[in-house]
Amino acid sequence: MAKIIIFNNDTDRMEVYYRGEEEPMPYNTNSTLKVKEFRGSSRSSTLWTTKRTMQSWNSQRYIYGSGIPVGFAFKRPYEGGHGTQSQHYAGTAFDVGQRLSQTQRTRLWNSANNSGVWSFVEPISLTPTWVHFDKRFR
Repeated sequence: MAKIIIFNNDTDRMEVYYRGEEEPMPYNTNSTLKVKEFRGSSRSSTLWTTKRTMQSWNSQRYIYGSGIPVGFAFKRPYEGGHGTQSQHYAGTAFDVGQRLSQTQRTRLWNSANNSGVWSFVEPISLTPTWVHFDKRFR
């Protein structure tokens, strides 16, 4: 069971949910993002994100039109490869598509890059085996 803290951008309030690994993340449409996918390899019992990030995921999933395998979204700095400024630590980033073919990853990257729902889509040249997008604050 994970404790999930969501910043609701509409109300400027924090919300707390408790969900099992197989349950969908709060604000997730059609169970397209389970807690275990959002958590990835993190061992944290508490996860956090924003309502806007979850809504962006819903939009991206709709725009892409098929399943998006999620490597991970949430990751604390000391859990590997990410510093304290990482959007993964903020709970607003996704690394996805690791099991897709290069053609499918390119289509996913193009859909994310052209969608207008993400603040940042990492250049495809820097992510040869995955697609990274995030909803960072500006």
